[in-house]
Amino acid sequence: MARPITLCTGQWADLPVADLAHKCREFGFDGLELACWGDHFEVDKALADGDYCAKKREILKQNGMQVFAISNHLVGQAVLDRIDQRHQAILPPYVWGDGDPTGVNQRAAEELKNTARAAQKLGVTVVNGFTGSSIWHLLYSFPPVSPRMIDLGFELLAERFNPILDVFAECGVKFALEVHPTEIAFDLYTAERALQTLEYREEFGFNFDPSHLIWQGIDPVEFIRAFPDRIYHVHMKDAKVTADGRTGVLSSHLNFGDPRRGWDFRSLGRGGVNFEEIIRALNEVGYQGPLSVEWEDSGMDREHGAREACRFVRKLDFEPSKIAFDAAFDKEEQTRV
Repeated sequence: MARPITLCTGQWADLPVADLAHKCREFGFDGLELACWGDHFEVDKALADGDYCAKKREILKQNGMQVFAISNHLVGQAVLDRIDQRHQAILPPYVWGDGDPTGVNQRAAEELKNTARAAQKLGVTVVNGFTGSSIWHLLYSFPPVSPRMIDLGFELLAERFNPILDVFAECGVKFALEVHPTEIAFDLYTAERALQTLEYREEFGFNFDPSHLIWQGIDPVEFIRAFPDRIYHVHMKDAKVTADGRTGVLSSHLNFGDPRRGWDFRSLGRGGVNFEEIIRALNEVGYQGPLSVEWEDSGMDREHGAREACRFVRKLDFEPSKIAFDAAFDKEEQTRV
């Protein structure tokens, strides 16, 4: 049976979830990956209102939509980050509070714990998200960065995320980090170090997203092969390197959508990601969860793009073979037919 195709709702949070669910039925999706912003899935209301999750599921059911995961990237970002004014724009007011950095970190951690509790009430077992990073600003080692400074960043991951993961374990929910620039894990080696730091806790794995790897020069298929038992969720998103000799992958402080950038996100099938090989690799590791379209393309109408992306994924996905193609040549196999 083909994997369900869902839409990540984070980039559609300006629409009420009921309206989006109706659109997604018309687009051809099987379900939604509900973002914890807008009215799509509100953690505080899910815990305070005994009927909230049932009502949310009823909205989805009326539109033929399933839900397999929720996402709380924005709050997760504030757990490890060095807090500044940027975070106020993405955090719920009750998490931002007075903006004191220590308080924001603490409230974000508590909200991520509550997200696991809310996911349990909704009946899903995966929360996708970010961790943030206290050491992202040290990426380029000048002024020289000592190994101890990097060690401290990973030690902070253990200090702040182990209590969060304890709650995830209690709730029977997994946290799937989207490996991504500005997170504690942004490539294969940092992802491995994050796992080591957290002592390979089962509650911690990855939301695989090839678009954040390819522009770094990383083969996304190698990420799947490196962590075959830690792919807890999959984002289908494309990106294209467009460096023309004037700009590079650091993108010159140019915003997404600016044609001068060295890379940008593209609608599925219009970038540089080899999704054929990704499907084959997911088959190899036995991933049977949803393929969630995270649609981001500044140069295309999003409804056109979502509809096109759903068709693209549905045509692309296939089940692995249960027999070797040359088994029919074997006389013993022929006699079993």
